[in-house]
Amino acid sequence: MSTDPLPLSGVRVIDLTRILSGPFCSMLLGDLGADVIKIEPPKGGDPVRAQGHVIDGLSWYFAGFNRNKRSVALDLRRPEGLAVLERLLADADILTENYRPGVLDEMGLTAERLAEINPRLIVVSVNGYGSTGPYADRPAFDFIAQAMSGYMATNGTPDSGPLRTAPPLTDLIAGLYAALGAVAALRGRDMGGPAQRVEASMMMSILSMLAYLSSGALATGRDPVPTGNDHPIVAPYGLFRAADGMIAVAPSTDVFVERFLREIGLLHLLSEPRFADNAARVQNRAELNALVDGALSHATQAHWIERLNRAGVPCGKVQTVTEVLADPQVAAQDMVLDVPHEGHGMVQMTGFPIKFSQTPLAVRHTVPDLGAQTVTVLEESGYDAEEIATLRAAGAIG
Repeated sequence: MSTDPLPLSGVRVIDLTRILSGPFCSMLLGDLGADVIKIEPPKGGDPVRAQGHVIDGLSWYFAGFNRNKRSVALDLRRPEGLAVLERLLADADILTENYRPGVLDEMGLTAERLAEINPRLIVVSVNGYGSTGPYADRPAFDFIAQAMSGYMATNGTPDSGPLRTAPPLTDLIAGLYAALGAVAALRGRDMGGPAQRVEASMMMSILSMLAYLSSGALATGRDPVPTGNDHPIVAPYGLFRAADGMIAVAPSTDVFVERFLREIGLLHLLSEPRFADNAARVQNRAELNALVDGALSHATQAHWIERLNRAGVPCGKVQTVTEVLADPQVAAQDMVLDVPHEGHGMVQMTGFPIKFSQTPLAVRHTVPDLGAQTVTVLEESGYDAEEIATLRAAGAIG
């Protein structure tokens, strides 16, 4: 592995986030090399420590989103604890938080106060709806953001009604945007610009991902009709039935459609008016899908997946989560990591989707026990043993 510094080496992040959207943001910054100091309440810490599958006392869910961080147990309800936080912020580059808008102000950490503490500090906020507007004070969860953003209404079919997506996408996309905003703001500051505040909200983040669904609604004033596994503007496209199960096929242009139909023996359909162009095929989708299913039913998934991919037609199996985690391509991309955790054995987690050619990412710090680095971080910030003992006696640190 390269010994060269990672892209964010030397950057310090003070992380006040908990649950998922914010911790995902700060984990990404930590993966990229930043020194992330996760501030947690001494009693219990981040609630996700107790959620998901807990094995040998460790939540694998928590471990998967809090690697490459150090933990400081700090009671921010006590003035002594808040004073420690301010001292840590004085030497930081980035503050990440996912409180409800206004909570930092209520803590006394107004924009003006933070600028006094550290005029070079970049504040990165992840929230539900944004810090302005009529919904700013509403509590937010992924399920509600999926519903409010229009995203849920595009999933499912007219018969099923709106459906959520199983992964908490609004949390994750907001965290991803926040991390992108953080590195952009850091670059701008280091180029001589101001230390800006960065914000990403769950509802607006997933709204930005609606792609042709939102552009179509803007262009026509009409809502898209949910089409399940069928593509709303392309046919044939979706899940089709081979002899032993379903396969996903995505012939997104006329070139791919021709290749697909040739391989399955239905090329002659393109000479018929009902299937001659994409508009006609979309109009007659149900009839076309039935013909495709009939053609595919004579051979197995493996046969069609190999044949269609060899012909340049995007095609794959609908894999379960356990199947994809054991997939040889996933293994080749190092996307399942076996990480030894002292006292907890070997923990598996998903790997790094961003690949750097010269400075590959790695788990430099396994998920920390609650408050494990409290003393170390305080010593780095200039606290001596007597001051640390006083803070501990006051209940300000864990």
